[in-house]
Amino acid sequence: MPSKYVVRNFQENSFYHVFNQGVEKRPIFLDETDYATFLYYLTVYLLPIEKAAQMYPDTPVRLYEKNLTEEVKLIAYCLMPNHFHLLLKQETANGVSKLLKQLTNAYTLYFNQKYQRVGALMQGPFRAAPVTEDKLFIHLVRFIHLNPLVAGLIGDLASYRWSSYNWYLGNQADIPTEKDKVLAFFPSVGALKGFHEDKTDYGKNLEKIKQLKIDD
Repeated sequence: MPSKYVVRNFQENSFYHVFNQGVEKRPIFLDETDYATFLYYLTVYLLPIEKAAQMYPDTPVRLYEKNLTEEVKLIAYCLMPNHFHLLLKQETANGVSKLLKQLTNAYTLYFNQKYQRVGALMQGPFRAAPVTEDKLFIHLVRFIHLNPLVAGLIGDLASYRWSSYNWYLGNQADIPTEKDKVLAFFPSVGALKGFHEDKTDYGKNLEKIKQLKIDD
């Protein structure tokens, strides 16, 4: 894994594109329950405890004790069959690292028990790249959301259930996504939708975010 993508010192009030994939690029989500379980942990760790408890009343107290809603904000995400993308804002020191450790450990334990396997599920430490320019920020959000479309998994972006795209359109249940920074770039939700559908603009700007893609 390229060392330039293993961030050692995450800064407070800063944005990061985070990526990880399965060992040897093997699938880490084999059915819908797997995707839903990963999002369950993401929600329990990042949504305010009161809201998370309403969504998942049977959640063990020990998970709420690991809540990081004041330490990390989720801006965008996309889960793919063998990898995932997260766009995160670190609010306090070590927030991103704590989230990825908790998320990876919890999901790996679930996956290994379900499929009767042992050992690591992810291919080493997660990769991360700082997002330091506003002009690149929104193009990265689009890149993350377009993953299933570019990969040929779907023909209609709104039909994909495992990304934050539908949450931005208002078509999805309460996932802990901080929408304000993204929506501030657009006069309306319709404009955001049009931005995602503009293939010509996407192609022109893909090179600009090359250093942020981190999934090569």
